[in-house]
Amino acid sequence: MKKKSTLAAALCIPVVIFFAAYSCVNTSKPKDGETSETLQLDGAFQNHRDSVPSKSQYDAPLFVLSHDYPTTVAPVVNPPWQQALNGQPLSSANALIFMDSLKSYIAPNVLPFFTDNAAWTAAQYGWFHEPWLGTQREAILGTYLGNGNPANMFKSLKVDEAGYVLVLYDSTAAYTVGQIWGKTGEKVNLINNASQFTEGSIVVKLAFSNINYPEWPVMKDAQIMSVYDTIPTGEDPRGGYQVRKVSFFQMDVIVKDSIASPQTGWVYSTFVYNKDVQGSLWDKMVPLGAMWGNDPGVNSPLSPPYPPLYETVINPAAPQYSTETLGWGGRLSGPNDGAVAQLAYDINTGQPYKNLALSSCMSCHSPAQDAFVSFLLPGPVPTSDSLLVFTPGGPQWNLWFRNNYGNIPFDTGQVAMDYDMVMAFKSIPAYEQAKSPGQSTRLTNNIEAIRKFRRHNTRSRFWH
Repeated sequence: MKKKSTLAAALCIPVVIFFAAYSCVNTSKPKDGETSETLQLDGAFQNHRDSVPSKSQYDAPLFVLSHDYPTTVAPVVNPPWQQALNGQPLSSANALIFMDSLKSYIAPNVLPFFTDNAAWTAAQYGWFHEPWLGTQREAILGTYLGNGNPANMFKSLKVDEAGYVLVLYDSTAAYTVGQIWGKTGEKVNLINNASQFTEGSIVVKLAFSNINYPEWPVMKDAQIMSVYDTIPTGEDPRGGYQVRKVSFFQMDVIVKDSIASPQTGWVYSTFVYNKDVQGSLWDKMVPLGAMWGNDPGVNSPLSPPYPPLYETVINPAAPQYSTETLGWGGRLSGPNDGAVAQLAYDINTGQPYKNLALSSCMSCHSPAQDAFVSFLLPGPVPTSDSLLVFTPGGPQWNLWFRNNYGNIPFDTGQVAMDYDMVMAFKSIPAYEQAKSPGQSTRLTNNIEAIRKFRRHNTRSRFWH
């Protein structure tokens, strides 16, 4: 069962990720609905922020971090998702079958999160979390702010929207997490390919929207969960921390499979909520699509019609809202992924681009390496409120759409982290800032620049 945590010494840790939140632990007296308890675990394995709901607000166990990472790993032999391919290479003909097999495989250990969350713990069901993010996690589900969408990003939504995410590593993937962080999380080990995941590793990301039905009609009958947060979109900041309702609307399942994906080593799949599908919550999470490469040989135009892609498959039956945020040339990107910029400027020509699809699941993850050298989007790290990008389809832009294997760094001289964006751009920077504040000037400056950029572009009025 989940146990209530206690509150640690205050720690303010910026986070490096485009469209991610910047969170600081509150060192003042508790607000209404908070307690003055102290967290059981400091630093690496802190469970969640100090802002917690009162018993009258939420009378159930709070989030507990799962960090007893395995020290050994068994080979994953002939898994069901490979069996589903019947010996054929991954393609548009079988990618959705591959996805359905993955979804069935994880169902027994993911569904209880929704059907009996008060009794569910990650450790009980064989899942593990990334360390060093306790000061960003809200206390109920353990989610932290992911990407946001400004008003009118979707035809069906006229207000700013914020996404909340929870990342789960299965035991095979968690072996690599343990190789990086050890049992204490006090040191980072990146030598001897420690950051390379074992074949068969699975990582799941659950995403929730702070805008629910009827304000967002496409969320009708979606699974509703509770978080304890401020919801930093278009709200009077005096509202502060509250128990908020969020809708489950996206699930990413990524698997390390060099047989299905020999060039990159990974297959990314995204499921989205579809209110029009009959059946259970699980049935209503339908495939948006899958990708196993960035199609570097396809130089896509800025707008449809797009030429065919060979390493991305999009489900023609996916709900309309989920296809409005597909990435460059129709490459896979979900509604929580921030792959479309409402306004960007060409750094070379000054040309403005409206509603520019500029990323994809894999291109965004490709700069995952030990130091924050390259931005997650095809452009320089933001230095102002304006998003500058390289010329779409040009040589600089195309660096983000290579098919590198996970052990090849994006930038020369860096350590590749096998497409693990959350570890490279959240956990490691948070660790560096906590352990060596003021020493990583470039890292600090880049973090602050991205924080200011996100704050401007999501028009947020309150930041915890």
